[in-house]
Amino acid sequence: MSETLLHVPLEHIHQQLGAKMVPFAGFLMPVRYSSDLEEHHCVRNGVGVFDVSHMGEFIIKGPKALDLIQRVSANDASALFNGKIQYSYLPNATGGVVDDLLVYQIDAEEYLLVVNASNIEKDWNWIASHNTEGATMENISDRLCLLAVQGPQASATLQKLTEIDLAAMDYYTFKTGVVAGINDVIVSATGYTGAGGFEIYVWNKDAEAMWNAIFEAGAEFDIKPVGLGARDTLRLEMGYCLYGNDIDDTTSPLEAGLGWVTKFTKNFVNSEALLQQKQIGLANKLVAFELIDRGIPRGHYEICDADGGVIGHVTSGTQSPTLGKGIGLGYVPTAQSKVGSEVFIKVRDRLLKAQIIKLPFVKPGV
Repeated sequence: MSETLLHVPLEHIHQQLGAKMVPFAGFLMPVRYSSDLEEHHCVRNGVGVFDVSHMGEFIIKGPKALDLIQRVSANDASALFNGKIQYSYLPNATGGVVDDLLVYQIDAEEYLLVVNASNIEKDWNWIASHNTEGATMENISDRLCLLAVQGPQASATLQKLTEIDLAAMDYYTFKTGVVAGINDVIVSATGYTGAGGFEIYVWNKDAEAMWNAIFEAGAEFDIKPVGLGARDTLRLEMGYCLYGNDIDDTTSPLEAGLGWVTKFTKNFVNSEALLQQKQIGLANKLVAFELIDRGIPRGHYEICDADGGVIGHVTSGTQSPTLGKGIGLGYVPTAQSKVGSEVFIKVRDRLLKAQIIKLPFVKPGV
């Protein structure tokens, strides 16, 4: 039976621009408009706009909102303040990850959770199943358009459209205000590219006006629409995890390097088992590697030792447009995860030499 695809509010604009549209996370999404390479460099060096309206958004509010978020997420949301954003994840009961997400504190009793498109229903059901004390939950995913304006010229582009002082905004904070004459817009100093920029949350009815205003403001910087293809190479150059590739329901968040957002100062779903895992020591580790030999690593390729013995597998891999070499992430035994270690990636029947490196592959802003 064919899958019924969902549609983002600005799909007609992407079609008009000649985007190649593909099914992604249950939505019909633009994967590229010109070329992945051109769009990648556009964001690294100038400014580009991604339509990521497929992402999910939940409002959690009421006196018990924080209690619920603390129970289901691993990071400590009590450290948030109004206008602050936190990266976190939802641990499951069996040692894996339900999803990773952003938590926005609107005020002490109202939070916005931003989740991955492929997990909207799963996350909603998971959070609801733990909502035993009556926090108010509202799924507003199909009412919001999300535009990511990314790159070194993003701030100069958007500053033309708002009186919010964008330069004064710290990373992982947000403001709600007027942008392009549109009220009630969330401007978030976040992104998935490492190139700097903002994410703009606007109600669907205002989405087309916002898109047009951003492109008019960015014309002098040769602003371009950017698809999911370049989004993937940009995030991988930073070593950002992609749910479904690098983390999933079966991967340990600690082995995935998410210990920094796992706060054992509170109790949360499966916290005791994760603490025990930390104390015993991790069997495997998600590492970053650069190919020394020429080739392109892809997801599911085997990671081998010098004798050709399989020690792990690639979870994300690509040819880095910025570095001009193959890069990737993958799980290997902790004992073989040291930075500088030599590993081999099996590409077809060849073993290509690679080296484990420290993230990110590309420094932010480069």
